[in-house]
Amino acid sequence: MAAARIAILRGVRVLPGTPLANQLTKHLLASGIIPEVAVDDAAHVVLAAARGMDFLRTWNCTHINSRGIERACGDFGPECPVIRTPTELLKL
Repeated sequence: MAAARIAILRGVRVLPGTPLANQLTKHLLASGIIPEVAVDDAAHVVLAAARGMDFLRTWNCTHINSRGIERACGDFGPECPVIRTPTELLKL
């Protein structure tokens, strides 16, 4: 399944990091909102916030606590995107 998802995403533009995203990633990890082992999840969320995305679509909800992330984003300025699974987004 992972290989199929990666194949679908070939050619999709990857957004580069920003200083704000780096600071917020460090904050999420240091505060325990997202555990250290999930640094990629933290970067995924904050990059979406720092780039002003309205939605973040993810199946990886294990480490992503949107309430804690919303508060952390508020501390740093960017608005937290709405975090939903693809199935949930189809219902919006």
